[in-house]
Parts: sequence; C-alpha cells; structure tokens
Amino acid sequence: MTSTLELILTGAFGALAGTLSGFLGIGGGAVLAPLLVLAFHTEQHRAQGISLAALVPPVGLPAVLTYRRAGVPVRTRLVVLLVLGFLGGAAAGAYLAHRVPTRELGWLFAAFLGVSAIRAVMSARRGGAKDATRGLSRRPGGASLDDTDASIPVPAPIGIGIGLAAGIMSGLLGVGGGLVALPLLRRFAKLGRLEAQATTLAMMLPPIGLPAVFVYAQEQGGLPWLQLAAVGVGFAAGAAVGAYGAGRVPERTANRAYAVFLTIMAVVLVVRS
Repeated sequence: MTSTLELILTGAFGALAGTLSGFLGIGGGAVLAPLLVLAFHTEQHRAQGISLAALVPPVGLPAVLTYRRAGVPVRTRLVVLLVLGFLGGAAAGAYLAHRVPTRELGWLFAAFLGVSAIRAVMSARRGGAKDATRGLSRRPGGASLDDTDASIPVPAPIGIGIGLAAGIMSGLLGVGGGLVALPLLRRFAKLGRLEAQATTLAMMLPPIGLPAVFVYAQEQGGLPWLQLAAVGVGFAAGAAVGAYGAGRVPERTANRAYAVFLTIMAVVLVVRS
C-alpha cells in the first residue's frame, strides 16, 4: 500500500523529472527511475516500468506548447519517422531488460548515466555561445530560434534509425528516449538545440512507450497506478516550467549542472548495488 508521503514524494520526483524534460528536451526517466530506487528501494525493473508508464500520457504537452508559442519549429514528418522507429525498438528493449538480472541492470543504468554526463560536459565545453542568451520569448511570425532550415527534410532512414535507437534504450533502461534522440538529432539531423529539444518532446507525446510498458506490466504482474498518477501530475507541471526556462539559462551552465546531477546519481546507484 502506497502511503500519502510516498505519493507526495513521487509527485515531487515527477515534477523534477518534468522540469528537466522541458528544460533540456529529455524524457525524464534518467532522473525518475534512480530516484525511485534510492528513495523507496524500488526494484530496478519496477522503477523502470513506473518511469516508462508515467510517460505514456502526453505529459510533455505543456512543454511542447511553450516551445511552439516561442516560435521553435516542430517538424511533423520527422516526428512521425521518430515515432515509427521508436515503436519498433521499445518492446524489444523491454524484453531484453527482463533477461538481465537486477544488479547488472542497475550497473548498466549507472553506466548510461555516466556516459550521458560525459556527453553533457562535452556539450558544455563546446560552449553553445549562440544559444546562451536566447530565451523562449515569442518571435514575430513564429520565426525559428535556431539557425537551421526547417524546409530541408531529414532523410527517412536517419529519422527512423534515431527513433529505433531511442526506443531500444528506452525499453531497456526505462528512460523516455530523449537522452538518446537529442544528441543524434543534433549530430545527424543537424537540428539546433531548441528545435532538437522540442522535437524529442513532441516524439514522446503519442503513447510510444506503450509496447514496452505492456512488457514490464506482464513481467511484474502489474504496476502501481497511484504512483503513476502522482508522477504524471508532477511531470506535466514541471515540464511547463522547464520549457519556459529553456534558453534563459546559458546552455553551458545547464549542461554542467545536469552532468553533475547524473554523475551523483550514477555513483550512488553503483555504491548502493
């Protein structure tokens, strides 16, 4: 039975994950799952299942709307390609997750956090100078805040491939997929920072994690629906706040802070296991 305090804390964890999601364009699972493990001693597989299930509703919609009001483009065709690839990989990743013992899965999750932290540090070193002072303020005519040409289509194999990679890692580790899709969109689709963040959030609006959640629910005999509701409410509120703040803090500062947070989570998970 979930206590009132646990529900409040779970909602707060959801709000933190949502804030980071809106601010950095990630799914939030990289934060939510380890917090559930550390705070409530939730088993790793179950924590990942909760994290994935909480992102099935369109909890990132407030963040996407905030980006759009600010003039950040969301390429519908690219989002469709990402979703198609994601659906193909999510269930496979979830099936693989339940073939990995709990302790090893925790180590794998910690390694993923460590790699993500290194990537964030590298991004911070590259500077992001042209984005540093850009806020999500409304631009006349819906002009893009990024220096990319939204009229140039991303090739279908690239879009589907990025979605597939994000889906596999999402199902395997219970993350939303944004941590995987975001750097790939910037590198291979040549999207600017804010456009890539808005695109990954839009990718997660459909229930793309449902195949993976179905696998997790079957393997674990169900999921805690009260906790999921608390996470969903907190996440939606936090996502709007995070999207509003995107660009108002220099990218370098945001990436450094995020890298420190991920590193702490990774170290604590390894020590605990």
